Amino acid sequence: MKKTLKWVIIAVLLVGIIAGATVLYNILSKEYGANNLEDNSQTSENTASDNTTEETAAKKNTYAAADFTVLDYEGNEVRLSDFRGKPVVLNFWATWCYYCKMEMPDFDEAYGKYPDVQFLMVNATDGVQETMEAAKKYVENEGYRFDVFFDTKLEAVNAYHITGFPSTYFIDKDGNIVTRNVGMLDCETLEKGINMIRGDE
Repeated sequence: MKKTLKWVIIAVLLVGIIAGATVLYNILSKEYGANNLEDNSQTSENTASDNTTEETAAKKNTYAAADFTVLDYEGNEVRLSDFRGKPVVLNFWATWCYYCKMEMPDFDEAYGKYPDVQFLMVNATDGVQETMEAAKKYVENEGYRFDVFFDTKLEAVNAYHITGFPSTYFIDKDGNIVTRNVGMLDCETLEKGINMIRGDE
């Protein structure tokens, strides 16, 4: 009788372990999606206050991208919302960031390949570690063609709670964040994110 009870307890424990492992696997597989692109639910803190935008975003399982103002190459103020109607690739970078520099050739190639997508390469121009002059010099020396913007007040960096560079957000034409990536993107993952906001996936 004791032997039978022992085997029953062992069987129950094994079933519990297998069930726990299955639940853990499902949670982790959702958290660590393919190619490092994060689920847009992680960006809920960036939702806008406009009710109509929030309702539209909720229906699509996306979140409204926080608006901000930066300077273009000529020093004119530009807002993220100015590009509503076009899918946007929003990248945060700095010249002192090694991995930012490593991924830039892929962004420049994608810029030429997808003219329907607006690239916002936002430089974290804090005036200490990074200046407009240093950023412009780097971009010009490398011959990059994509549009560069300067976050001189760190408004964009703060709006998106950027703590690591590079960071990239993929925003659809309706102004909703579809996915994001923290860290360097490879060419394949960049294309995947672009296809998601162009409606190709």
